[in-house]
Amino acid sequence: MTLVAEIVTFTLTDGTTPEAFVKLSQTTETFVRSAPGFTHRQLSQGEDGRWTDYVIWRDMQAAQDAAAQFPQQDFAAALMAAIQTDSVQMRHENVLWNMTA
Repeated sequence: MTLVAEIVTFTLTDGTTPEAFVKLSQTTETFVRSAPGFTHRQLSQGEDGRWTDYVIWRDMQAAQDAAAQFPQQDFAAALMAAIQTDSVQMRHENVLWNMTA
């Protein structure tokens, strides 16, 4: 079984604070946690202001299914309104090595 990393990078819209965006992101927790194949997620912000949402899925099908269902969720409109649409880059990659503490 090959785990799949869903890596989404983006920039926030003007006026959206990091604190407000983290709260918006937390509204997705129930959906993501209950999605079949979810294993891990982290959200980070770089010094350049770009954000990365990094989600690990059991396999590519689980990642693709969740990505397809995400836009239809109640929280999606508010979350996407906080993100500069033209800044979004999303990709799925096979996890070839994983190291934990």
